[in-house]
Amino acid sequence: MLSVCETFSSIQGESTYAGLPCFFIRLAGCSGCCSYCDTEYAKTPGVERAISELLAAARNSGLKLVEVTGGEPMEQRETPQLCRLLLDDGFEVLLETNGAIPLDAVPAGVHRIVDCKLPSSGMAERNCVHNYDLLGKDDEVKFVVGSRADLEYAVNVAEKYRLAAKGCALLVSPVWGKVELPALAQWVLESGAPLRMQLQMHKIIWGDRRGV
Repeated sequence: MLSVCETFSSIQGESTYAGLPCFFIRLAGCSGCCSYCDTEYAKTPGVERAISELLAAARNSGLKLVEVTGGEPMEQRETPQLCRLLLDDGFEVLLETNGAIPLDAVPAGVHRIVDCKLPSSGMAERNCVHNYDLLGKDDEVKFVVGSRADLEYAVNVAEKYRLAAKGCALLVSPVWGKVELPALAQWVLESGAPLRMQLQMHKIIWGDRRGV
């Protein structure tokens, strides 16, 4: 059983999969307290649902791309099993995690999207740097930037752990409503680092609301 906040079909708003139709399984619960969290509602207890029920919901969506997100999905020990069964059922699986919990149990074949928390989040000390050793060309590291200092911190992390050399996509997002897009674009250009700026496409389409 897993504690689930919501499931829904939408356009993937972030990552290198942005723009693709995707079925989302948002698990409930997160012990983090990021300053910019846009899914506070997912921190509260969810509804207990069997993995078989979640697999059926994914099949019924008619989509082949599934993202397991949260909350923080890795705070539930059954999450790797859910990912494995989704893979076995022929789905392409994305796992978005805040990066605070070791990912050793995540099965091969899952595309891991790992947040690297930056200073303005208030959670930078929780980054599990061991995870960077596990990442490869099919994985992504996401930096949510709230200031120029955050961007510089992100560049330093990418260089220290040789993330680009591992083939990881290095994604840079603005804190919604805090960083102007032209400013972030200029910081990325000036950094000279192999960063990919991304926007939260779902918020541009539907606004800052849940279930999209």
